[in-house]
Amino acid sequence: MDVSTRLAAARGPHATASAAIIALARERGLCIVGELTIDDVGLDFRVATARDDEGKSWILRIPRREDVGGKIVKEARTLAFLSKRLSVAVPDWQIVTNELVAYPRLDDSTALSFDPETHEVTWHVDRSSPAYTESLATALVELHGIAVEEAKAAGLSCSTPEQARSAAAESLDAVKRELGLDPALERTFRAWLDDDSSWPERSTLVHGDLYAGHTLVGTSGRVTGIIDWTEAEVSDPSIDFTGHLLGFGADGLEALIAEYSRAGGHTWPSMERHVHSRSAFSPVRYGLFALATGDPVHLEAARAQLGVS
Repeated sequence: MDVSTRLAAARGPHATASAAIIALARERGLCIVGELTIDDVGLDFRVATARDDEGKSWILRIPRREDVGGKIVKEARTLAFLSKRLSVAVPDWQIVTNELVAYPRLDDSTALSFDPETHEVTWHVDRSSPAYTESLATALVELHGIAVEEAKAAGLSCSTPEQARSAAAESLDAVKRELGLDPALERTFRAWLDDDSSWPERSTLVHGDLYAGHTLVGTSGRVTGIIDWTEAEVSDPSIDFTGHLLGFGADGLEALIAEYSRAGGHTWPSMERHVHSRSAFSPVRYGLFALATGDPVHLEAARAQLGVS
């Protein structure tokens, strides 16, 4: 069986995927033993956890589509750049190909996890504990404080605040044209895009898809690592707060912004409102993803979120 055939099998039903993933790993010198645990929550990657013949635990990521190849190159570059600049842990990719990415599993668990079968959410951190909020704010200040010119020189994509705002408007136009959009939603979105007071005056390096499931926590409940940097770029810093709003609610967002400010992070008067508006804009982002994949399931779900019958 050639590599392309094994990759197709690795993307298929779990019953046949495990053997294909193990074969892909062995091609790259990684000897997996025992059973794999496969997680299908991610939109871009199928993720498996496994142990090698020395007992070390590994994370294996299988790209779901051909277009993910470019994201692999970008994320590898991002991780190499960040590994020297953040005090929290990031993945150390040791196998990087268009068919398989693999790295030693980091020590701590994610702050939340999804059951691979039922997608039921389990929290591994006390959401009312200030330790998580304070340590996440500290990590964000560190990330957002990285020099934009350094990130740009490392090859990360960069947008000025004006470019980020224009890109959001272009996304709205594209999704409306291709999928449709509820008029009331459109008015809400355009009011946000047109509100000069809402938008920040500076861009920062952002994770791009930050939520509790992408943070690692130790026994103290403090953030010790951040994973899944596929969407990292220089852009609107509010992007890194929307996932916290979804997981911790409005009060949690308020607390995070306060800790972020205390730790030296740059805030602006309408930041909290801006994060709420950006979070509400998520159906447009999902619509773009659905259009990129062409998957009928995602296209139907995107239309539902956009209020299109």
